[in-house]
Amino acid sequence: MDKTILVVDDKANVRTLLREYLTEEGFHVVSAENGQQALYMARHEKPDLVILDIMMPEMGGYDFMRTYRKESETPIIMLTARLEETDKVLGLELGADDYVTKPFSMKELAARIRAVLRRTGQAAPQPKILRGGEITLDIVGHTVRMGGDYVDLTPSEFNLLAALMSTPGRVFSRLDLLERLQGIAFEGVERTIDVHIRNLRTKIEADPSKPRYIETVFGFGYRFNAQIPCVR
Repeated sequence: MDKTILVVDDKANVRTLLREYLTEEGFHVVSAENGQQALYMARHEKPDLVILDIMMPEMGGYDFMRTYRKESETPIIMLTARLEETDKVLGLELGADDYVTKPFSMKELAARIRAVLRRTGQAAPQPKILRGGEITLDIVGHTVRMGGDYVDLTPSEFNLLAALMSTPGRVFSRLDLLERLQGIAFEGVERTIDVHIRNLRTKIEADPSKPRYIETVFGFGYRFNAQIPCVR
């Protein structure tokens, strides 16, 4: 079951951006626009983590934490535009588990969410959508797009690409990749991976002889290029 994240922010555009991004990251997201509404949502939705803006009308983040911490130990990550150390210290003393200063990186926030969930003994879900350059891979829908066009991959090719994109920059040995392809018969030959990588490159690379996405690390294996900026 997806972990539920309660997003609390008085700005509708921030709530929308966080909902869309975190949903793609594999979370179920609910939201509130102030501390009072957040208390109601927290009591009824029982979230696994709260992302909490500090400066809000009606009931701000500090007052929310003063009340909520008497009821629950649910992890809280503060969102704050303030840079003063005393503000951060106050939030941590009131029971926040971490803080992110605005403006913030969505990737950094997702990483902090996963880190807090690990520290509190809760397993975070894996992203449902993987992106790299023009490639968008949908784990649940089992589809791959290059820009706006769908790419027809075999199950082996899809699983290989998903494995590589799951950790850009990490070098996977052929044996690593074979182990990721559970339920697919490969006759136990590691070199079979080379054939599937070659076929995959013909479908996603502009020039398969000079691959941009799937790099060969000679003597080790393959990796997905971590330096390619995502194109949404």
